[in-house]
Amino acid sequence: PPSYSSAADKFPVLYFLSGLTCTHENFTIKSGMQRIAAQHGMVVVSPDTSPRGSDHPKEHDDWDFGSGAGFYLDATNAPWSENYRMYSYVTRELLEAISGNFNVSEEKRALSGHSMGGHGSLVIFMKNPHLFKCCTALAPISNPCQGLWGVKAFSNYFGEDRAVWADWDATELAGKFTADTPANILVCQGDTDKFLEKELLTGNFVEVAKGNSCLNVDYRLREGYDHFYPYIATFLHEHFEYIAKFIC
Repeated sequence: PPSYSSAADKFPVLYFLSGLTCTHENFTIKSGMQRIAAQHGMVVVSPDTSPRGSDHPKEHDDWDFGSGAGFYLDATNAPWSENYRMYSYVTRELLEAISGNFNVSEEKRALSGHSMGGHGSLVIFMKNPHLFKCCTALAPISNPCQGLWGVKAFSNYFGEDRAVWADWDATELAGKFTADTPANILVCQGDTDKFLEKELLTGNFVEVAKGNSCLNVDYRLREGYDHFYPYIATFLHEHFEYIAKFIC
């Protein structure tokens, strides 16, 4: 924000998780988020999407698995369990590094993400509602136990035990989520997204989440919009406005 360098108060902070193939740069370069964040006086943190430089066998072979596709989980299958621990990175190491080195509030955090990052946002938030005031997701991978991208990733990162998979699936988590007060989530989805039916399965999450009184889900279907950055840039301001209600 413009007043960051001179402000005495700590700033609210949004952590944004990007999607498959992305680095930390995609969101900061393509979304136009700087103007919106400045308007709300909000710090934005955009981490990478996977570890880098480990060169495991097959790590760089496919765009939807391995490098650039860490899925914000803690892998249990070798060799991925050595360092594919993006869940622990985001929820512990990253939060500690940002809080320890920047003028941000530990009480005013929110989480958002796109596609694979939307999956990360939903899963991390429902596992850790005490860490974030709310979360949002744009075109999230919502039921990875059933979707093509998720099945490929989970079978490699976890093996074939689907009981383990379920603990990293937003739809599965939504069915058993409990809280003293409802957790606030915004999900938006383009209705012409070519990945909606086989990879994202956003409707599965929304249906289950809306049946759980412990989740307060605002679902917005975007007529005529697809999966990519023009869609993100068009509606990102609504996500900031939603988040600002809880942390600004």
